Amino acid sequence: MSKKKQDSFDFEQALESLEELVSAMEEGELSLEDSLKAFEEGIKLTRDCQTALKNAEQKVKMLTSDNGDTEDLDAEEDG
Repeated sequence: MSKKKQDSFDFEQALESLEELVSAMEEGELSLEDSLKAFEEGIKLTRDCQTALKNAEQKVKMLTSDNGDTEDLDAEEDG
């Protein structure tokens, strides 16, 4: 994902769109062609969301390691 695309990515909107696609597919009233399009869009949204989450996790790790707090966070998760 390019920097420009990443900056314009709206995680919450992508999740909402994904939920709408899932609902439409679960209703079972889409044609085969529309179902395939919805599935393809859902896969794209899922990958974009996973990338955004991964980037956010890396940023959190980077920020906490700069403060030396990473070890404290790891200990809290284990306990």
